[in-house]
Amino acid sequence: MNLGIRRRPGRWAAAVVSVTTLGWLVSSAQTAPAAAMTPAQGPAPAHAAGVSLSSPSGTGASDLSNLGSGGWEVQSTAVATQTGEQISTPGFNTSTWLPVTNDDAGSPGTEIEALAQNGKCPGDTPLQPVNQSTSSPGSVFFSNNMQLCYGSMNKIGPDTVSEFSVPWWWRTDFTPNLAAGQTATLIINGVVGSANVWVNGTQVATSSTVTGAYTRFTFNITGLIRSGTNSLAVEVNPNDPASMYTLDNVDWTQIPPDNNTGIQFPVQLQADGALAVGNSHVNQSDAANLSSAALTVRTDVTNYTLSAQTATVTATITPPNNGTPVTVTQNVTVPASTTQTVSFTPAGFPSLTISSPQVWWPYQLGLQPLYTLGVTVAQGSTQYNSTTETFGIRAVTSYLTGSNAIEPSGARAFKINGVPIVIRGGGYDPNLFLHYSAADTAKQIALMKNMGVNTIRLEGHIMPADWFEQMDAAGILVNGGFQCCDAWEVSGSLTQAQQNVLQNSAQTIGTNLRNHPSVFSFQWSDNQPTATQESVSIAGFTAADFYPQTPLIASAEYKSTPTLGPAGEKEGPYDWVPPDYWYDTTHLGTDSTVTNAGGAWGYDSEESAGDTVPTLDSLDRFMSAGDLSNLWQKTKFNQYHLNYEPRCKTGYSFGTLCHFDTALSSRYGSWSSLAQYVEEAQAQDYENTRAQFEAFIDHANNAPLPSTGTIYWQMNKGWPSLLWNLYNNDGDQAGSYFGAQEANRSLHALYALDNLSNSTQSGLAVESKVYSLGGTVLDDQTASNITLAGQQVRTSVLAPKVPTSPVETYFVELQLKKNGTLVDRNVYWLSTQPDVVNWSKTLGQPQGTLSQYANLAGFQTLPQSSISATASTVTQSGPGGADRATTVTITNPSSSTVAFLLRADVRRGTAGGQELAGDSELQSSIWQDNDITLFPGESQTLTVTWNSADLQGASPVVSVSGWNVPKIDIPA
Repeated sequence: MNLGIRRRPGRWAAAVVSVTTLGWLVSSAQTAPAAAMTPAQGPAPAHAAGVSLSSPSGTGASDLSNLGSGGWEVQSTAVATQTGEQISTPGFNTSTWLPVTNDDAGSPGTEIEALAQNGKCPGDTPLQPVNQSTSSPGSVFFSNNMQLCYGSMNKIGPDTVSEFSVPWWWRTDFTPNLAAGQTATLIINGVVGSANVWVNGTQVATSSTVTGAYTRFTFNITGLIRSGTNSLAVEVNPNDPASMYTLDNVDWTQIPPDNNTGIQFPVQLQADGALAVGNSHVNQSDAANLSSAALTVRTDVTNYTLSAQTATVTATITPPNNGTPVTVTQNVTVPASTTQTVSFTPAGFPSLTISSPQVWWPYQLGLQPLYTLGVTVAQGSTQYNSTTETFGIRAVTSYLTGSNAIEPSGARAFKINGVPIVIRGGGYDPNLFLHYSAADTAKQIALMKNMGVNTIRLEGHIMPADWFEQMDAAGILVNGGFQCCDAWEVSGSLTQAQQNVLQNSAQTIGTNLRNHPSVFSFQWSDNQPTATQESVSIAGFTAADFYPQTPLIASAEYKSTPTLGPAGEKEGPYDWVPPDYWYDTTHLGTDSTVTNAGGAWGYDSEESAGDTVPTLDSLDRFMSAGDLSNLWQKTKFNQYHLNYEPRCKTGYSFGTLCHFDTALSSRYGSWSSLAQYVEEAQAQDYENTRAQFEAFIDHANNAPLPSTGTIYWQMNKGWPSLLWNLYNNDGDQAGSYFGAQEANRSLHALYALDNLSNSTQSGLAVESKVYSLGGTVLDDQTASNITLAGQQVRTSVLAPKVPTSPVETYFVELQLKKNGTLVDRNVYWLSTQPDVVNWSKTLGQPQGTLSQYANLAGFQTLPQSSISATASTVTQSGPGGADRATTVTITNPSSSTVAFLLRADVRRGTAGGQELAGDSELQSSIWQDNDITLFPGESQTLTVTWNSADLQGASPVVSVSGWNVPKIDIPA
């Protein structure tokens, strides 16, 4: 349930309670480069790039292996001046090169990843692969070490750092052990930049062919393979996201000085006999009530021989939990040197119509059962390769709903399996050096689910296969998409080569994403595609059987294309706005793209109130003493861990906290220490993030235009950050995290009740209490016998009576009970002097301009309070690899003081209950609640899961402190 408050200038409106149950054949390489074919070039005999091959790594293709599993050697061409012929010859001396290990996606990463793995930052010691969630004074992520070590850039475009403005080499040895008659195919799954590719002294491809971060190119290298050791060398040219279809970080972080140049996805070898299957997948047609699912299996069979071959293709669909499989077979004859698509349709194979299928749901709405598709090809007793991957049975409906003056076509909305869903998510940012960690993904999923968000938006950063598989299993929806502000959004005419890369990219992306039930849509970013971009991209997505099965959306703004129609989305704001901004529905502006246009109406593809300040524990991990001093004493200082934009100005510039700090001092009062600054920042981030999510939930039934989704910009960062975080890269859960968590509980009271689950909830009662700053009860009301249907929002349940004096700070506490048991507790801190937005100066800007700030300075005089606490720990498996669970009960024994914004942490300590000096916080901790407020005589129990290995031999201790409460430590 959510109890939502709406503000009007100069006073509070009556608070109300709402409720929601919320392949082409490439000839053997010659001395000259072999030409790779791309989907835009039309049919060809056998291998098509991205057509007859399965997805990169992790998809269970028995004929695929990732190269570099034994390591790579990496070096700049400024140092390695030999020719590609020499460098790619087996036995070439790489003793002075940088040894690099593959990440969990099977790829070596970027140039700085190679340097960091080898401790090349002055004063540093060799690091573990740079995806670790900790920083230290020697880490490339600490302070501005990256700038000091490697230089800097301040504009998206060609690399301007001399060390990285030349090509770099990636080299590895491999032993294919081909059997007689087998065919060897080299697969390049895109590069960040462009690349020349060499095998055993022969150039296989030039950079005019191998370009694009999300392309796939295949090369028949059978004629180059020798017995024993073989060598691959890839010369990657510097990335230029302004002219190449690659990737960058826009204004999200500092620009990596190497421009992310490198290899993000595995380089693979495919070894096959006479025949091979690939590109196997399932298309589904579900009954409207999901009582049945008609499945079509499609696979490609490639004949590598010079004569026609007849074979048996077998497809097996195994239900979740090893249910009774469905197996279908058919005989096919494939002409010589050809790839042929084989289809198993429900009309021809009735067993492919599944009755009462096990349906995949987003995690808050149901379970995530996954079916398995296995495909083989055989001739008699000779079985060749096989493919295996999972898929989910689920239906996505994308549509436009409602209408207002600025969005006449309505807002983008979605149903999953026929159930309307309010999208509540965040923008995802991968590791800054493109180093993928499966364990880190698992931890982030645990943080996301614990926070209650249901969606991730990927803008221009398509993740490896394992990432999507984990999202499938977790039930988190994924909105994929192209990137703004670089070559992906170039206007004007395109060369045929550019069109080929776009179509190859769309087909490769579609091939990689199509069977993942978590992927529910894909979209362009700020700008809609040109007619040419749209047509070649749709052709690629269609060839992959990704579209029209998965909705494509024309823009992240309110723009349209002739084929896809109106996008029905809006963007912004991105910098500080007050909590009541999100509840506004009357100031819509006149910008037809609907950018920076206000609150909870329609579908906002990216928005937040900007800066998010981590806890002191987290800040100490990545900021120097000078950084921390500037943080609380210099509002206009360009913090390195914001981004590269230095100015404090109106408009798009996010390198300082000036707008956030102005609001903080105007609302909560000035600060005199780092600790006080951080404490105030936690309160402001908590209330603002909660308001954003709660407003979109509260307005889900509004007319004429409901709120249908909000994507917090952003969810995470690929390095430690002060900008747009719901949690920091070390897993730090600060005020923004717990504000979002409170808003997104499945059953929640918010000054508006909601039930975000998929089942009816009955026996509900909500109580609202209004407290003075001193803890006196000013109003107490209860509504009982409430029943909520699944995904229902119910409004006007209660109207708490709040103070009306000119300037007064007060609290509203909401308690939601189910059959007498407390299931949600939500506390607001408010002022009779509210924030008042100057809309004429705010609309169209990424930050708010206020004619009046809320007066919360009363908290400066909040009397000191004390608390007591107990804790106990049990062995218990939990999310993100946790194996311990601690229960903490905190009590405010006072009869007259409020204990405000209490935070608990699990720390390394002594058996006697004293925390150890230094960084003692367990970074594996995931809290089910925190940053709580207790009124006189109240208690609240918190739970946290963590990994015992994080103790490093110490004893667990829980610390608790608050705004006006000194820290205490207790043994756990």
